[in-house]
Amino acid sequence: MIPAERRWRVLIVVSVAVFMASLDLFIVNLAFPSIERDFPGTDVATISWVLNAYAIVFAALLVPAGRLADRYGHKRGFVAGLLLFLLGSTLCGVAPSVDTLIAARVLQATGAALLMPTSLALLLPEFPPAQRAAAIGAWAGVGAVAAAAGPVLGGVLVEASWRLVFLVNIPVGLVALVFSLRLLREQRDATRARPDLLGTALLTASIAVLALGLVKTPDWGWIDGRTVAALVGSATGLALFWIRCHHHPTPVIDPAMLRVRSFAMANLATLLFSVGFAAMLLTNVLFMTDVWGDSVLVAGLSLSPGPLLAATFAFQAGHLVRRAGQRVLAMAGLTLFACGGAWWLWRVGPHAAYWTELFPGQLMTGTGVGLALPSLSSAAAASLPPARFATGSAVLTMSRQLGSVLGVAIVVALLASPDASDPVASFRHCWLMIAVASLLGLAAARAIGTIHQHTTAPAPPETAAAPVVVGSGVG
Repeated sequence: MIPAERRWRVLIVVSVAVFMASLDLFIVNLAFPSIERDFPGTDVATISWVLNAYAIVFAALLVPAGRLADRYGHKRGFVAGLLLFLLGSTLCGVAPSVDTLIAARVLQATGAALLMPTSLALLLPEFPPAQRAAAIGAWAGVGAVAAAAGPVLGGVLVEASWRLVFLVNIPVGLVALVFSLRLLREQRDATRARPDLLGTALLTASIAVLALGLVKTPDWGWIDGRTVAALVGSATGLALFWIRCHHHPTPVIDPAMLRVRSFAMANLATLLFSVGFAAMLLTNVLFMTDVWGDSVLVAGLSLSPGPLLAATFAFQAGHLVRRAGQRVLAMAGLTLFACGGAWWLWRVGPHAAYWTELFPGQLMTGTGVGLALPSLSSAAAASLPPARFATGSAVLTMSRQLGSVLGVAIVVALLASPDASDPVASFRHCWLMIAVASLLGLAAARAIGTIHQHTTAPAPPETAAAPVVVGSGVG
């Protein structure tokens, strides 16, 4: 019998690491304007890779990193991920150039990809089956706390220096590292097959080339050979990746799972919704600082009601899902999120009027996030048998991150050519895109249909990833 005190100590240790990795998805948006000022001459398209490099690498490595940890040890994987994340954070904090900062973010994302799946794999065996649902809920709730804390904490840190956004991870991470070495128990399954690293590389390169083509389109033009080469190269790479998934014994994405309609539609809805969600996070920060002239601290505090509402509703989503069902709740959340984007498109002008223009849209989008993301996660998990629960959750998390990459890339492209006579015009295009992406996600959520519930008691994960129940940020 594992002592209850030990269980909760393990939960705290792994949750601290997950909090850091989740916070870095939310907090860096607020550092965007300050990073741009500190590196004059660097355009927004280049700085966008500070966000996208993290999201792309995190998404692509999530499943392979978890499978490597299954094979060689969950504790080893967790500690290695924590060390890589801390090293990446240190290098981000002292980066002398944007190129160095982007490279350090790749290292950070590699660490995060190891931390997320191994944290749950280490946690679940500490709890008896009857308590595992509560443990997963507490673990997932960390993401909601990170979302709520991100704007406020980010605003305070960036006001002093954007470098603190990364350096704050170091003391917290070192404490987590000491306790993880002392407390965590090693677990592994040497029979696990090696992950598909070539498939991972194909996916990473394809998404990176697609993002490059989108952010450079304002400079290159749609019919420029470089844009066409990027889009064709991305499509070719994704096609080769999908062919490989059908032939590799341990593919990054198992095609059989996507033949389950409710799972496939939940992933599509999540990807489309994440396009709008990531776009919203970046658009509103840049609007408040560039058009309304607010400080990063004021912007962070002003934008905090949305994440707070998202966290509040995310914690209640389990009860609401049991009453209304995943499909209905996801559709309600996506509708509210689209309405928030439409409100900003209709109401927001060049002169600051936070309470009557920006705030009502935050109420709608924050509630929408809190309803939609947990419902889509629940729909994806309930669509699969327990043996594929962890892998399915990894694929869902990947969909969210890839959607975030596309959202950021589209925002950068839309904001690249501002209209001097109407500074709000390019932001209206972003809000329109947010509403459209959410409505497309709504159509996908509507197609989820009836879910044939499998046994819901979670088994210890066989692979890479954990169910991320609440919203990621940019990723």
